[in-house]
Amino acid sequence: MLAQVEPIVTPEIAWTGLVPLIILGGGAVLILTVWSLAGRYLPSWSSSAVAAAIALGGTAGSIHLWLRVTDDDRGPFGVAANALGVDGFSVLLTMLISVATALCAVLAMAYLEREKLDRPEYPVLLLLSASGGVVMAMANDLIVLFVGLEILSISVYVLAAFHARREQSQEAGMKYFVLGAFSSAFFLYGIALTYGATGSTNLIDIREYLAAVVLVDDALLLAGFAFLLVGLGFKVSAVPFHAWTPDVYQGAPSPVVAFMASAVKVAGFAALLRVFVLTFDQYADDWQPIVYAIAVATLLLGAILATVQTDVKRMLAYSSISHAGFMLVGVEAASAQGTEAVVFYLIAYSFLVIGSFAVVGIVSGEGDSHTSVSDFAGLSRRRPWLAFLFTVLLLAQAGVPLTTGFFAKFLTITAAVDERSWALAIVAMISAVIAAFLYLRIMVSMWLADVDTERSAALPIPVTTGVVLVLTVAFTMVFGIWPEPIVDLARDAVPALIRG
Repeated sequence: MLAQVEPIVTPEIAWTGLVPLIILGGGAVLILTVWSLAGRYLPSWSSSAVAAAIALGGTAGSIHLWLRVTDDDRGPFGVAANALGVDGFSVLLTMLISVATALCAVLAMAYLEREKLDRPEYPVLLLLSASGGVVMAMANDLIVLFVGLEILSISVYVLAAFHARREQSQEAGMKYFVLGAFSSAFFLYGIALTYGATGSTNLIDIREYLAAVVLVDDALLLAGFAFLLVGLGFKVSAVPFHAWTPDVYQGAPSPVVAFMASAVKVAGFAALLRVFVLTFDQYADDWQPIVYAIAVATLLLGAILATVQTDVKRMLAYSSISHAGFMLVGVEAASAQGTEAVVFYLIAYSFLVIGSFAVVGIVSGEGDSHTSVSDFAGLSRRRPWLAFLFTVLLLAQAGVPLTTGFFAKFLTITAAVDERSWALAIVAMISAVIAAFLYLRIMVSMWLADVDTERSAALPIPVTTGVVLVLTVAFTMVFGIWPEPIVDLARDAVPALIRG
């Protein structure tokens, strides 16, 4: 007599929660299919334009999710057997990743045409990487988080080396790939050790287990914390996992660097907050000292080394490291206010850095060959409006009042003070003062230095790049004067681990 076979039970999937992910991933497949068949009949810029529209579609697809998760009667929910979570935190960061992707796609239109790289592979990789970032923001499982991390990373490795005719771009892609592979291995080891200590890779199960069980010997779990932190620290350019950042930022195409410094950093910090602050909150006393030390090193090393650079892209790379240190201050606070500060900082910095690299892309010229501080000399005489817009972005990065950068730094320092991390708050303020010197160096070169006679002609500013610049500067100034809407969004972006 044959034994009765149990039917296979497949998890119920709430497809509405996956709409932004479907739009981004499906859009990449759509572009790849259409342009492989009919690309020769379409304008060279069309694939990037369609990618920008698809990314904005991902933002639009997130709006109805935001309205649902912020409704007290409905709230957050899980999809795909709770492997992914839809809450205010994941939805807001999904919108931010989508907007950053759209801006970087528009930014690339003129750049790719100028460099004769206008192929559909760029927007396809951009959308795929963004979809990986969305998975990281929504992940309720360490394995799912790793899958999202790899989707995001592999696409960016290729994008960094996208300029095949530039040796620096190829070198940047190879360095990023090799070091990224090591960081992924560390992250996998962290998953294995965490599974060994808790018996699960699901963040909900891990949190419930750690809340109910007191581990007599927690060495395995603490080792898991360390390895997970290495893997995610690499993605956010935290010291001492930052070595790749200056070389990759200098060698990669400017629109790619803008994407790496915005969307990729958003995904990395989304994972850090989701794993450590939300899941391992019971063991905050164990991982906070490590994050504290990393934050101090990241703040000081990023600010100090930025001041001695002569290449603007390397300056902004070390500046990005310093900004990551400020966000780590919010992570270290391990509080609702700290999470709010990090989310606000991610929103503000994404627009700042995209606008900054838009200017760098214009000034650098063909081949990204003019990126030294001297190449910005006399920019105010050649292109006064361009110099003015860049000055606003640099002042915002320095944390000058009436810009979003000021409130971003203020909120993170306040979160640290509220948790009595006085020394960390002081280090953050000192690093801000040190970093201000590098922004002043660039501004002095633009406004006071003599004009570079070899490049004294007015720089051409493509319409699409100009649109990105105006949008990013307008966002920085408007919400620097009136930050309440962004603060309210960050406050409502509450991360949650909920079943069903």
